[in-house]
Amino acid sequence: MDLQTIFKSSHPIIGVVHLLPLPTSPRWGGSLRAVVDRAEQEAAALAAGGVDAIIVENFFDAPFPKAQVDPAVVSAMSLVVQRLKNLVTLPIGLNVLRNDAHSAMAIAACAEAQFVRVNVLTGVMATDQGLIEGQAHQLLRYRRELGCDVKILADVLVKHARPLGSPNLTTAVQETIERSLADGVILSGWATGSPPSSEDLELAMNAANGVPVFIGSGADWENIPRLIQAANGVIVSSSLKRHGRIEQPIDPIRVSRFVESMRRSLSSQATGQMKPSLAMRSDS
Repeated sequence: MDLQTIFKSSHPIIGVVHLLPLPTSPRWGGSLRAVVDRAEQEAAALAAGGVDAIIVENFFDAPFPKAQVDPAVVSAMSLVVQRLKNLVTLPIGLNVLRNDAHSAMAIAACAEAQFVRVNVLTGVMATDQGLIEGQAHQLLRYRRELGCDVKILADVLVKHARPLGSPNLTTAVQETIERSLADGVILSGWATGSPPSSEDLELAMNAANGVPVFIGSGADWENIPRLIQAANGVIVSSSLKRHGRIEQPIDPIRVSRFVESMRRSLSSQATGQMKPSLAMRSDS
């Protein structure tokens, strides 16, 4: 299975469902029903607006542990994903913050989700949670043990972090794909809501050599026509919220506006040079 098969689009739009604080997080409100209701509302809004997939994040659990989350978080996210699968027909992915790729893979395998996002798959990043080391070797072996085909989308030089040393972006992309076996790479700006530059996206596309490159932050309906010219897809959240405020729920009108802007741009480029497809490596 490849990403194009998963998303049914050559340039997928992945909308993010930011879960309300989960059990054991500092801002946990005490009602899992409220968490599920909000997640269902946001998933429905994203689906109605025309996105190609949804990724579920424990975004409001900050401050995050740098690695393993509490089992209650895993349980709650598993429940949410199962509820969303009963609500929408879109592919669903997981991002367990800050970097619990094992839990994300476990939830995806058990709930039959299609992909995970891993903030630090390889290398060492200095973050507000401390030093985070990539564990690609463990994650890939765990995926094999689970016997699943969940795809791994990995951030390269992830936002809210600084690498130890000064890795070249081209080298970082190549190592994430060739040495860590990521199925796709994600390029973000320095923080939530900050887009990557077109120049960096072009570098990443060249280095990825046909493996999909996703815009990971900062996309909105005004800049997506420019950004998508140097990317295969986009993960979008902040600009889809009411009034563009991160704490607000998803606004279906803003979703539709974003989708229309991106699709119109791609349509106008259709007669130009084709970008690399979302075809995946055959050995992943």
